[in-house]
Amino acid sequence: MTARLAAMYPDASEALQIAARAQHLRRWDIPRDRYEVGRNGYNEWRKACREHHGEVIARIMSDNGYPQADIDRVVMLIKKEQLKKDRESQALENVVDVVFVEHYLDDFVAKYSTYDEDKLIDIVGKTLRKMSPKGHAAALALDLPEAKRKLIMKAVEREAATLAKLAAVAID
Repeated sequence: MTARLAAMYPDASEALQIAARAQHLRRWDIPRDRYEVGRNGYNEWRKACREHHGEVIARIMSDNGYPQADIDRVVMLIKKEQLKKDRESQALENVVDVVFVEHYLDDFVAKYSTYDEDKLIDIVGKTLRKMSPKGHAAALALDLPEAKRKLIMKAVEREAATLAKLAAVAID
């Protein structure tokens, strides 16, 4: 996360740098298997994780003398509030998604090998919709294996109209 943030946003604020490092802080405290299988369970788990990560980093920052305004900003970023409305919130989402494509997409596809290609394209499309054009460009500039690139390009093709609408109002 730190390396990708520095590459994509070399002038990132301290708050954005902290948020990038803390967005999965102590994730193991909230095991995924405590939540039901499926989209609803996943969404509940992700919300619980964001709350937890915010609480943990708020304590750490407070213990280290950060002002409440800085703590609130980092927590807002971690919770993905103001996505598509706040430049730093969008920057964090772009970095998260590019790191996922670069380092974790293959593991995800292997873990869910029972998913057909259509479902995988849909999932990648949802990731693309969270990103801005800057995030898309960074992801597509990666040196990706052909199978991964094909999956992403199929999602880009399927989501072309939606991505174009989102690009028209993107804040980066």
